[in-house]
Amino acid sequence: MGLQSIQYLVFLVVAAAVYLHLPHKGQAPFLLGASWVFYALAPGRMLPVTLAIAAFSYLCGLGIGWKNGAHKTAFVRLGVVGSLLILAFFKYGGALEIPLHLPFSVVMPLGISFYSFAAISYLIDAARGDCLVVRNPVTYALFLTFFGTVTQGPIPRAGQLVPELEAEHRFDAGRTVQALRLYALGLFKMVAISDVLGVLVDEVFDSWHSYGGWMLVLAAVAYTFQLYFNFSGYSELARATGLILGIALPENFKTPFFATNFSGFWSRWHISFSSWLQDYLFMPLAWADTEKLTFGRLRRLPPEICVFVVFFVSGFWHGNTLPFVVWGLLQALYRVGEEILHRTLGKPKKKAPARVLWAKRAGVFVLWALSMVFFRMGAGGTVGDCFGYLAGMVQGLSPVRFGSELYAAAYNGFYANSLMVGGYYAFALLALALGIWMDHRRCFVHRNRPAEEMLAALPIRRRQVAYLVLICLIWVGYILQSGGFGGTAGFGMYANF
Repeated sequence: MGLQSIQYLVFLVVAAAVYLHLPHKGQAPFLLGASWVFYALAPGRMLPVTLAIAAFSYLCGLGIGWKNGAHKTAFVRLGVVGSLLILAFFKYGGALEIPLHLPFSVVMPLGISFYSFAAISYLIDAARGDCLVVRNPVTYALFLTFFGTVTQGPIPRAGQLVPELEAEHRFDAGRTVQALRLYALGLFKMVAISDVLGVLVDEVFDSWHSYGGWMLVLAAVAYTFQLYFNFSGYSELARATGLILGIALPENFKTPFFATNFSGFWSRWHISFSSWLQDYLFMPLAWADTEKLTFGRLRRLPPEICVFVVFFVSGFWHGNTLPFVVWGLLQALYRVGEEILHRTLGKPKKKAPARVLWAKRAGVFVLWALSMVFFRMGAGGTVGDCFGYLAGMVQGLSPVRFGSELYAAAYNGFYANSLMVGGYYAFALLALALGIWMDHRRCFVHRNRPAEEMLAALPIRRRQVAYLVLICLIWVGYILQSGGFGGTAGFGMYANF
């Protein structure tokens, strides 16, 4: 029951109708029960493991607040190390091929990476005094397993989300209208853009040896947009879910493809994860006293080393195969190289000519798209496959071959009908162009204000036309999905990271 599915919409409407009319004391327990039902509907996703992790980190949190902070550090270490070990067992145990001889099959719990990081941030924040220790077990379990965020984030912070969950919420017409706008935008991104691009991407990547360079370039670019619109669309559906219930969730994407450098890109891409790495990995590394480890040579680690470690961890967090590690190393290379260039040549001018800024944006996009080949291959390919794919991008660059392969990819892959092939490419191009145009408008006209405010700012007539266009494109996206796009209405592309 992915957030873009019709089943989820029905689930959300029923849950919200009950939740918003319950007495205050009954709201959190009901929402927790609804979250467990949502999670349990995912077959084989091991709800008991999720509840065990929540109970473990909850007890560690109580230990942090026990006796005015006695043994606080020990409970923080226990909670953080324990959470990481559990995460590593489920995420990387299979790759290490450890012969455990367990009486049950090990299935990675849905969203474990996201709520494990949420638990770690809570324990560290509670120890620092940045948030209060959560003593109500219902509130804490809801904080970790809220159905709006449990599968793909955004990674919540206890100091922000717990007060929202403890507050009383009632129906608000204005807030609901904003939520519906955001829901429409999220559905459009996931159903009309990401799911539609995904079929062509799967067709080419699954048999990349058979295609020439232009098709491989097209598939790499299409995958770059597919992942972005899938994950940003999911994040907007999650925020819309929160708004309907009266719960404010943080934004996770702010037009990253219009950033002029990788520093700006990562401040706009998967913001909750990037800020988590900044606060709980980069800053501790940057401020750590390393004098003993370096025998007095260094009091502090150089920022470049800290950046390198952060992105290496990022790659390893995303997957347990070498292509993901290489992807992380490429991000480290991009960021460290950028810092070295700035140190050597000086910081770039804030008011550079437009052509320079667009050239930088194009450079960031190209480098990011090249790295995404490793990301896409990480689930089943090897590093050799990735480099073979990249080498293939500069071979067989015949326009005639490209035209025939473009037609054959859709005709043989999923639509054995010439009219449908033309319709598929026309629809994909239209939906993608509209998605990019909306991001452009949000970035340069609305200065990256929340996406729903972009729609709200339109004059009433144009707003009504926009609603109609979004609904039509979503409807066509669902039709295309049922006509050959099977399996795309799952939990989202990031659900298993």
